[in-house]
Amino acid sequence: MKAHTIFLLAATIASPAAAQTAKNDYGDGKNWLCRPGRADACAVDQSTTIVSANGTLTREDWKANPNAPIDCFYVYPTVSTDTGGNSDMTAGPEENGVVRAQLARFASQCRVFAPLYRQATLTALRAATTGSPIAVDRALGYNDVLDAWNHYLQHDNNGRGVVLIGHSQGSGVLTQLMRNEIDGKPVQSKLISALLLGTSLAVPKGKDVGGAFQHIPLCHSASQVGCAIAYASFRSTIPPPANSRFGRVQGENVQAACVNPAALGGGSGELHAYLSAAGRSIVGSAAEPRPWVTPAKPIETPFVSVPGLLTAQCVANDKGSYLEVTVHGNPADPRVDDIAGDVMANGEVNPSWGLHLIDVNLAMGNLVDIVREQGKAFAAAGKKSQ
Repeated sequence: MKAHTIFLLAATIASPAAAQTAKNDYGDGKNWLCRPGRADACAVDQSTTIVSANGTLTREDWKANPNAPIDCFYVYPTVSTDTGGNSDMTAGPEENGVVRAQLARFASQCRVFAPLYRQATLTALRAATTGSPIAVDRALGYNDVLDAWNHYLQHDNNGRGVVLIGHSQGSGVLTQLMRNEIDGKPVQSKLISALLLGTSLAVPKGKDVGGAFQHIPLCHSASQVGCAIAYASFRSTIPPPANSRFGRVQGENVQAACVNPAALGGGSGELHAYLSAAGRSIVGSAAEPRPWVTPAKPIETPFVSVPGLLTAQCVANDKGSYLEVTVHGNPADPRVDDIAGDVMANGEVNPSWGLHLIDVNLAMGNLVDIVREQGKAFAAAGKKSQ
């Protein structure tokens, strides 16, 4: 199978003429998972247990900033288990769960906006992989996000800087939105950055711009604004196989972008991960978690952080261009020596997915820090221009 993101795979398996489906009213709060100033899917516990290598457990509390000076607009990955090719507009546990894992923590830095949209479903993805594809309307989910984006710009933005955040199918939709509506257009001046995670974003080899986007470069520092961060993560011990779904793009002299959120300037850096304490993934399945320390101690927070355990670097070779994640487990210390996050099939790791299920969680702390610094740089640039 050629390299595809979930978005491309799920959205192209079968595409009848776009159905004449009524537009969503994004003036109706029910069509948003998250909006500022209300108790919704993003108003959730983000407290964390820091698991040190010596086995010490330390609680890290968290709170949202209701006066955050910037906005975050998020499009979630393929999580819907609805029975059709496109999801409905009723949020289930899967949509609520993914914003807990991937978005809510950003509320310490930005007002968070997350529209529901009629995405290509997990049902469609699984049907495609078993050779019995079902119909998916390719345009429906994109047009929903476009309508939500335009509603946000017209009614909520008020000149504020905005960070776009997506993963997998969400990154694919945002890439299309940016190409059609933002790249090289006046609204680009409001773009603080775009976090396009778990996707294969095309860039010319050796360059930062000119593939998917003509005017939006890749990020190289946290003081840079108007740029994009994109990567797909794989274990250092399990590089992308020949049938990898990520890390490659079609075309001559282009490659998949890799921006390391742990070292924007290049090289290797420590990942500040926020992982599910219970070993859950964004698609609802849960690996049998190993104890975080030995002897086992109870973890009472939904997330854990494991300082010093994970590092990452971007690599480009005959396997692809991807974020290589190294786990530095030490059997001599009481902390767990590995992490969960692989896609499993019949008890075996499916290497073609890499660490896709935890792309965002692996670097969550790094990404939140970057958004904070980019927000400051955006504000400073605005003051200078006045």
